[in-house]
Amino acid sequence: MAVLRIPADSNLRYLPLVYILPWEVISKYPVLARLPRIPGDIFSSGEQLEIVDGDEFYKEIMDAVSDLAFPHFGFRGWKEHYSGFCPVWIFSYSLPIWAQEVEKETGMNLQRLIQLPRNLPFAYPPKEEVDALFERIVKRVITEQNWQPVLDVVKEMPCHEDFEPVRSNVRTDFLREWYHTRSKKVQQVSLEQAYGDENFGPMFFIPDASTHVEEHVISKVFLESFLKMLTEQDRRLLDLRQRGYTWAEIAQQLGYASHSGVLKRIDSIMKRYYEYGGVRAAQP
Repeated sequence: MAVLRIPADSNLRYLPLVYILPWEVISKYPVLARLPRIPGDIFSSGEQLEIVDGDEFYKEIMDAVSDLAFPHFGFRGWKEHYSGFCPVWIFSYSLPIWAQEVEKETGMNLQRLIQLPRNLPFAYPPKEEVDALFERIVKRVITEQNWQPVLDVVKEMPCHEDFEPVRSNVRTDFLREWYHTRSKKVQQVSLEQAYGDENFGPMFFIPDASTHVEEHVISKVFLESFLKMLTEQDRRLLDLRQRGYTWAEIAQQLGYASHSGVLKRIDSIMKRYYEYGGVRAAQP
C-alpha cells in the first residue's frame, strides 16, 4: 500500500473545507470549483495534489471561508468594503482557526478524508446549513478568543479608510494590491449615490467631478456598462428609485407582493454590481 507523505504546512490540511462549501460560494472560485468531488481522485493524482498545494488554491480557500465567516461578525456591508487593516477583515481571514473549528463541528479532517472509501463522492451541502454552521463557529470563537471588545471598538471608531465617502490613496493602494494591478483607475462607483437608499449606507462612491474629471467620466461609463447587463425589470426598478418612488410604490408598480421583495432584489443588484466592479478593478 502506497504511503501519502504530507508536509505539515501543506495546503492539503485545508482540503476538508472544500467539501463543506456550498455551491453558491464555491462557484465563485475557479480552482475550487474544478476540484473533483471525490477526494480519492485528488489523492491518487499528482496533478491534483499539485493544484491543491498551489498559491491559487490557498488564496481561493481563504477568500471562500472568509465569505462565510464575515457576515456573522455583525458588520454592515460585505468584507470587500473594508480595508485589509480592519481587525474584522483580519479575523475573517484567520483560516487556521476556521479549519480547526469546522473540524470540531463536523469531525472532518484530512486523515478522515484520506480514509474514506476511494470512490465516495461529496454532494454540495445546502447554503443554509453552512451559514448556520459558521454562525455557531464565529460566535463561539468571538467568545473564546475574547474578540468582542475589539469588535466593539472597531464599530465605535471604524478605520477612516472603511466606508469612506471620498477617494483615498491608502484604500486605492490596498485595492491595487488585493486585485494584483497597477492600474490608476482602481475605484468603486456609487449605486447608492445614483439611486439612494438609507438602508445601505455609503458602500459605493463616485469621485467628485470637480476634482477628478477624468475619473468621473470613467465612472459614468462604468455604471452605464453595468446597467446594460441588467434585465429590463431591474433597470426599471432602479429608474423608479432614482425618480423618488418609495419601496412600497416600486413593489406595486413592478408586481412584487411586498416592499421586502424589492429590497431583496436591490440587495442582489448591489452584490452583482460589486462583483462586476471587482472584475473591472483587476484589469490594468
